[in-house]
Amino acid sequence: MRCLLAVSVSIVLLVSSCTTTREAIAERGPGQDPVGPVFTEQHADRFAQLALACVHQEYPNKISHVLQSDRDVLPPRTLTPAFYGCFDWHSAVHGHWLLARLLRRFPAAPFASSIRVALTKSLSRENLTAEVAHFNGLGRASWERPYGLAWLLQLDAELRLWSDPDAQQWSTSLSPLTIAARNRLVAWLPKLSHPIRTGEHSQTAFAMGLMLDWARLVGDVAFEELLVERSKSFYLADRNWNLAFEPSGQDFLSPGLAEADLMRRVLVPAEFGDWLGGFLPGMTDRFAMAPAVVTDKSDGKLAHLDGLNLARAWMLEGIAHGLGEHDARTSAVLAAAVAHRRAGLAAVTGEHYEGGHWLGSFAVYLVTQRGY
Repeated sequence: MRCLLAVSVSIVLLVSSCTTTREAIAERGPGQDPVGPVFTEQHADRFAQLALACVHQEYPNKISHVLQSDRDVLPPRTLTPAFYGCFDWHSAVHGHWLLARLLRRFPAAPFASSIRVALTKSLSRENLTAEVAHFNGLGRASWERPYGLAWLLQLDAELRLWSDPDAQQWSTSLSPLTIAARNRLVAWLPKLSHPIRTGEHSQTAFAMGLMLDWARLVGDVAFEELLVERSKSFYLADRNWNLAFEPSGQDFLSPGLAEADLMRRVLVPAEFGDWLGGFLPGMTDRFAMAPAVVTDKSDGKLAHLDGLNLARAWMLEGIAHGLGEHDARTSAVLAAAVAHRRAGLAAVTGEHYEGGHWLGSFAVYLVTQRGY
């Protein structure tokens, strides 16, 4: 598990047809150019091995749930038998998402058979019935909300939209848990009086972006409408966010960029460009942002900053996507995305389990352009 995986992943430019954007990035120096235009099977294998090594690794494990009695003191594999590996529940969920996404993309790859075995083991009807029972346990209304539940919806979408027979079986088994998570979010969001602007799991903007993508992919119009309404209520009036106050020392999500990445999903391009000018006035055609630096990769909280670089990269690409290739800000935003992409992908090595159990999912989300 702790073997060093030297990941040098090809970079895919968001706006591949935009010659002026490529030239603007190239002018910043030879070290800033994208590595290449193709995400290959060989690159995918490196990430697949990280997830395969942890989705059924039970310990070390961080359990986060309310104990009602001694009967709740059980090992992870008993409490949540589908998602008990990868240190914590949400990392196990997006580790399974990583495997499903790579299997869907590379169904004939050498790692494909191992992924099928792993997903079949985890996503059985029996295991997921137990997951639902745990999810509905007394005192767990806020459990894994919103981050873990948003990733569960992403796993559901990856399986549901794929015609592979195994994927359809896994999707059917997952469906009761997906419905329970969706309904819990629908009940919670109207009661949430203010957005949550942290750089960690409780942040609303990032999770709502994943939820909105799921709702649109599966055709859940009612949930989509709720998310659009809540996004506008929480964020539309925001002005003058200062990225100079980011990051906090253990962020893995950017509060400001995640908000902008959500709003480009909600607003039409012209509206988004105007809104962004008010929300991030410092994001001009001279915009620049340096990647965060991790001083100790064996410290799980400090290692969050490696994930922040990956998340910033896809959020910046999403913002550029929302602005369009003709906006004067796009080239600078994409150049910042390239710098963060390179720094983030270089950190996905598996040398330390503190990062190895989750950074692969963030890397795959980035390089497969899942967010747009």
